[in-house]
Amino acid sequence: MSSPRDRDGFGDRPDEGSGWREPGHLGGDGDRSGGAQPPAEQPPAEQPPAEQPPADRPGESAGGAGGSSAWQPPGWDLPPASPDRPAEQPAAGPQTAAEQPAPGGLFGGGRPRRPTDFEQVFAYQGDPVGAQGWAVQQGWAISDGTAPEDAVLAELVRTAPVRATRDHRPAGVMRGRYGTLDLVAFDVLYASGRYAVPEYAVTAAPVLGALPPLRLSPARFWKHRTGGLVQVPSDDPAFDARWVLLAAEDGPAARALVGDAAVRGLLLGTDDGDEFWTAAGADGGGLAGGYLAAIRPDGHRPQLIEHHARLLTAIVSALAPAL
Repeated sequence: MSSPRDRDGFGDRPDEGSGWREPGHLGGDGDRSGGAQPPAEQPPAEQPPAEQPPADRPGESAGGAGGSSAWQPPGWDLPPASPDRPAEQPAAGPQTAAEQPAPGGLFGGGRPRRPTDFEQVFAYQGDPVGAQGWAVQQGWAISDGTAPEDAVLAELVRTAPVRATRDHRPAGVMRGRYGTLDLVAFDVLYASGRYAVPEYAVTAAPVLGALPPLRLSPARFWKHRTGGLVQVPSDDPAFDARWVLLAAEDGPAARALVGDAAVRGLLLGTDDGDEFWTAAGADGGGLAGGYLAAIRPDGHRPQLIEHHARLLTAIVSALAPAL
């Protein structure tokens, strides 16, 4: 009978497990029984010459001269810097639409928004030469709207047939002669804080005669400050369908304007984008009459100045017999 102190009997089996040997890759000595012979020794691998470092050890030199002789993995040492290497220059020439960088944003770039038809019509149209550059070429005088002779322009802005506020002021003033008229052209600038943009372009011709209150506008435009004015029709239904003349009275000046065939023909040939009105001259300004002016929701450019000049020349010629 066995007891807890007795062995399990494995110690009494001297031959049990005597044939086991540790594998060679774990550092064993092979068969412990001594029956098998150890494998023959392999000749050592051929070493590279001492004066030539191995291909995978570019940093080593013979004998460790010039640096540490410790082994380093391939690619450990960085190649020498080349400060004289020429930098790649971008290709010259304008970028195409496909090469333009996409606009950034919170959720990445997106396709640019196409301007609406309204924005394309009323967008500020610049000119390669510029309105003031064109005026200088024509021999006109230039001012910024703050000169003493520009004070009368504030009355033109105040009486204009648009919703002008105290933040609107004349800017980019150009004075000169076009044909038989002396003209002043300027932008009505809306300036509020850091925001400043030309909203309207005004071209005006000084008139020496007494001008009655007149307003000639496209029929599709909303009318502002028309109190005390009456509509004066013409004998041309096509003209009355597109244009409306308002006057303080149905007098000779109003009749002469709507009765002029040249004026009606020019206005019917436009895009119905301009308005015309009369404004009294400043007291003491050397002007007995006032101004006949044209306005358009745009910034001034050479083509617009010439467009206004042609229309104002025809209107002044039509009004001249009645003044």
